[in-house]
Amino acid sequence: MRTIKSFILAMSLLVSLLFFGGAYLIVSGIFNQSVQQSALKDSDLLARSTFASMYQLMSTGWTREQLEGFVEANRQALAGSGYDLEIYRGPVVAEQYGQIDQAPIDDSVAAVFDSGRTLEHVEEHSVRYTFPLTAEAKCLACHATAEEGDVLGVIDVEQDFSAAIAEARDNFFFWLILLAPLPIIGAGLITVFVNRRITRSVELLEENAAKVNRVADLRNLSLGDTDLGFDELNRVFRSFEELVGKFRSVAVDRDLLEFEIKLLEKFIITSEVVRDWHDYICRLMTDINEVIETYTLFSIFKVDDELFDLDVFWRSPPSEDSRKLLERAVREHMADHPNLSDATLVHINHHVADHDGPPIELDESDVRVQVKSLLVDSPKIGGIVGIGVQAETVNDETRLLVIESVLSTLLNVVGSVKAIFKYTRDLEYYATRDPLTNLYNQRVFWELIGYEIDRAQRHDQRFALLLIDLDNFKLINDSYGHAFGDSFLKAFADAIGKGLKRGDIFARYGGDEFVVVLPETDLEKACVTANRVLAETDGIVLFAPDGEPVSASVSIGIAVYPEHAREPKDLFLFADNMMYKAKAEGKARVAVPSEEDVMDVFRSISEKGLTILRAVEEKRIVPYFQPILATGPDRIEAVEVLSRIDLGDTIMGASEFIEIAEKMGVIDRIDYIMIEKTLAEVSASGFDGMVFINLSPRALVLSEFIPTVRKIVEEAGVEKSRIVFELTERDTVKNIQLLEKFVQELRLEGFKFAIDDFGSGFSSFHYLKHFPIDFLKIEGDFVLNLLEDSRDRAFVRLIAELSRELKIHTVAEFVESEEVLEQVRALGIDYAQGFLIGRPAPSPMRYLPATAE
Repeated sequence: MRTIKSFILAMSLLVSLLFFGGAYLIVSGIFNQSVQQSALKDSDLLARSTFASMYQLMSTGWTREQLEGFVEANRQALAGSGYDLEIYRGPVVAEQYGQIDQAPIDDSVAAVFDSGRTLEHVEEHSVRYTFPLTAEAKCLACHATAEEGDVLGVIDVEQDFSAAIAEARDNFFFWLILLAPLPIIGAGLITVFVNRRITRSVELLEENAAKVNRVADLRNLSLGDTDLGFDELNRVFRSFEELVGKFRSVAVDRDLLEFEIKLLEKFIITSEVVRDWHDYICRLMTDINEVIETYTLFSIFKVDDELFDLDVFWRSPPSEDSRKLLERAVREHMADHPNLSDATLVHINHHVADHDGPPIELDESDVRVQVKSLLVDSPKIGGIVGIGVQAETVNDETRLLVIESVLSTLLNVVGSVKAIFKYTRDLEYYATRDPLTNLYNQRVFWELIGYEIDRAQRHDQRFALLLIDLDNFKLINDSYGHAFGDSFLKAFADAIGKGLKRGDIFARYGGDEFVVVLPETDLEKACVTANRVLAETDGIVLFAPDGEPVSASVSIGIAVYPEHAREPKDLFLFADNMMYKAKAEGKARVAVPSEEDVMDVFRSISEKGLTILRAVEEKRIVPYFQPILATGPDRIEAVEVLSRIDLGDTIMGASEFIEIAEKMGVIDRIDYIMIEKTLAEVSASGFDGMVFINLSPRALVLSEFIPTVRKIVEEAGVEKSRIVFELTERDTVKNIQLLEKFVQELRLEGFKFAIDDFGSGFSSFHYLKHFPIDFLKIEGDFVLNLLEDSRDRAFVRLIAELSRELKIHTVAEFVESEEVLEQVRALGIDYAQGFLIGRPAPSPMRYLPATAE
């Protein structure tokens, strides 16, 4: 339906169908209801007239033959009329005069005999009217056994009027079909009439549109006072005339557009434009004045927070007063802007396009500064802030608007050219510097350490590398926010810088790690510098947003060229290992490498490092299961999962690779692989006990750890309540609040939690106070010496008793003899683990069923 004519015809047909269909449904319903009501009235009248006739005959003392003849006569009289009448004799009359030949009594008739009330039953094409014959006083003369009010009989009238309804429906359809074309014919006539007027209006618009070939034709276009026959069409044409009038005011001549295009073609930024941009703008000023007389152009550029550059370009030399007038006007305009009102320092530069041209003399009325939407709301340093034009006023506002848009584009180019200078300098700076601390960045560090190696080789010199890591910075960042964390990093960078001397290369490697290259420095001098840095950073205290004082420390690793490595990466990795050694020894210290360190580091780097990486990539980390015995029922109820690397011909134990994996930053990936493979094996083997899984300290501070573990557990189909995560006390983090939050999240997920090697650190009982602990695994050294050392025995007894009070289950590790197991039972420890119970095996079912015999 692309035309109005077809739309009107289609809608007319649809409305006609809806109208006649609705009319049929409504009329049919009303007719059925009317017929039903009429049938009920007729049935009531027939029943009552039949009873009246019967009463007259009964008054004459009729015989049974007369009664049966009366009933038969009624049936024959109503045959073919749609009525069916039955007369029933009640029990009272039958008892006195005997039964008559009558139809069986159904539920409706019986209900009327019982209630003595008329019963009406209406269906779609029939009605049934059941009328009781109730004994009155005058009836008792003949019916001696009856009492007044008894039902002596029932007259049942049924009427079927389906034939009448069918005949009425046929008549209705006949007239409906006869009248249906009339609305369609009327709609067609109306469509033709309306279509002619609309077609006339469209043709008139097309004729006028064909007359417009250029902007000037718009001025001659007029539709006059044409009456199109409909007010709506007349309003459309009046609106069209208004639109033409607006086009007249905004349409641009072709010659002006050609000038704009040619001018815009010159707005290509090249190296020459950037170098001689003042002369470039001055030449464009000459071109612009060929179209409209323009006195000045100006641009405002933000150099610093309170420093702005104002460049003013004059067509010809201005007078001193004209300069001052324009400067004052621009300053006033800046003062009115909310983000420029505090501009305290404005550098003004004047440029003249034609020094030989007539001097420009302006007064107050001549200065009209127009800023075209280029005073930005939030000006940035190094960006264009505003542009403006002061030009001769012309009558053609459209012409002036186009010229101003050209000038605005031009001045944006000017701003871009100036910005290129600043951004180029900034890029050169930030390509080599860390924006937070203004130190060298990681990229420059690698370049400089390469240069330093080359220089040291040429001159046969040594140099040292310090790797400095801020201890527990992530906890500070998470607790107090990134803004405070940035301030903390800057403060530490400043403190580290104070401990260095002129000529040392200081860079931020990333995050909370800093590196320092100490030229011409041996190990002894490097230790002196490192300890000086340690002293400078030791006293730093910053106050958090909540007023709480926050301090931290640094761990420093040292590497010396060429003793420890000859390649930049190896030297860095050696210093990194030394830094982790400092952290492992308690943090806030300098790790000075010994000959043993050199051998250990490079052995782990060269041999095990690549092995571990390959194992992680190929997922050759495999779980081994060590059984845990419940000492009460004396059966295996749990297993602890231990990490191994499958090398094909041999198995590498956890003690050989865990520490290296932590230093290499892949320990969290090992954790995920272990959990995934452990739960897969538990599910496949059918083991239904508890599973103890060790967590690495690094995994605790990963925000994605719990969501990842949740997904793995759900995919494996293992109940969370059977999984116990172990945290080794010696390897935990210092921030007790962060650890407490992590444990709470584990418990909320439905997992259980255990402290491993309990008693090995100084914070053992602090854990019991702060954490919702399910299991304590007692440090194996105490259990191993239970029989020989009374102090160890007393300590284990104390842990067992305290755990019972706190409703925490205990596990004794290193149970390797029957005597130790008996002592563990005697002390009331709940579980035992060790080589006596079973050695680690690839399957959790290895020792099931098992006892401690």
